[in-house]
Amino acid sequence: MSRLITVWKYVRMHKYLITVAAFLVIIVFLDENSLIQRNKHRQEINALTAEIEKYRKQYEEDTETLKELMNNPQVLEKIAREKYKMKKPNEDIFVFEE
Repeated sequence: MSRLITVWKYVRMHKYLITVAAFLVIIVFLDENSLIQRNKHRQEINALTAEIEKYRKQYEEDTETLKELMNNPQVLEKIAREKYKMKKPNEDIFVFEE
């Protein structure tokens, strides 16, 4: 019984410190909106933002290429020859790979 009394006296003396410590533990670790979860979400948002920017740049480049293909038949022929290895009749193609 005396041990229970000493623990109760300790709790009564340090009640504010214990309350603040419990609050910090809940805020940092246990809550579903904890600081750890917020940090993970922030990192995920940053990664997704970088991915969006990458795809936006790729979209702009592809749009520019599409405009060139629609307006310039020489560019269309160049891409058909290089990317799809197409050829004209009576023409030989040599492909060198490194």
